[in-house]
Amino acid sequence: MTQIINGVPADSLRNVNWLKSRHSTADGNCVEVALLGEGVVAVRNSRDPRGPALVYTQAEIAAFIAGVKDGEFDRIAS
Repeated sequence: MTQIINGVPADSLRNVNWLKSRHSTADGNCVEVALLGEGVVAVRNSRDPRGPALVYTQAEIAAFIAGVKDGEFDRIAS
């Protein structure tokens, strides 16, 4: 398995299909995610597509999404 370091320049990830939420706003308030294979997911700021990408396991992303769905982070978005 190829190790990908957190903070890698997002534009250095080749053949990656970045996905953006349909809830993204016109002024660029969104993040994008990409499945890198081998069970890892990259996350980047869409306003800085060449900037750093953070890399997480699919289990870490699933735990975060479950927390979002459960409302655990609602106070952050208020």
